Amino acid sequence: MLLAKVTGNVVSTHKNKYLNGHKLLLVKKIDLEGNFTDIKEVIAIDFVSAGPGDTVIVTQEGDAVQQILGHGNAPVHSIIVGVVDKISVK
Repeated sequence: MLLAKVTGNVVSTHKNKYLNGHKLLLVKKIDLEGNFTDIKEVIAIDFVSAGPGDTVIVTQEGDAVQQILGHGNAPVHSIIVGVVDKISVK
């Protein structure tokens, strides 16, 4: 899993039938201080009603993604599984 910031929405009128009904968001990896750590953005399925500007937890592991979806039919690599309220590091 990784921390990321939602940077935008993805609108797709034609997509894989297993993705119908799922919101797609653009996310970019961040560090514990909220700074972007990667230049690339990733498309992730939103399972927690996140939106642009939210800090989120993203899983990018194949088995975890299939378990969350309940099948392995969708061409999915990343899923947003949590919205972060606060990060505290001691």
